[in-house]
Amino acid sequence: MRPPNGLWRRRVASFGHAFRGVWAALRSEVHLRFHAATTVVVIGLGFYCGISRLEWALVAISVACVWAAELMNTAIEALTDLASPAYHPLAGKAKDVAAGAVLLAALGAAVVGVLVFGPRIFSH
Repeated sequence: MRPPNGLWRRRVASFGHAFRGVWAALRSEVHLRFHAATTVVVIGLGFYCGISRLEWALVAISVACVWAAELMNTAIEALTDLASPAYHPLAGKAKDVAAGAVLLAALGAAVVGVLVFGPRIFSH
């Protein structure tokens, strides 16, 4: 049984809102542009090195985690700035914790990168 047309339109529209959010963050956040460039390099390196399906999965999960963490950080920063335009220690703490999540995701991705690409790069 198919859902009513209005439901389909709302679901499709929700994807549009999500892509618009990613695009808006990409345009405004230098860190996301760095992650985008790094993603392109990592994908190119994956093709060049001929990594396995499992390695592609690990790389894809790592990239997705970093992007998700950075997007959440961007959202938290925007909401914090809206709720507390003046400095407040709790606002600073929220931003620092969100940035820490990005740092941990990036470090985890770097470890995956070293484990997947390191033997191929340093054995030549």
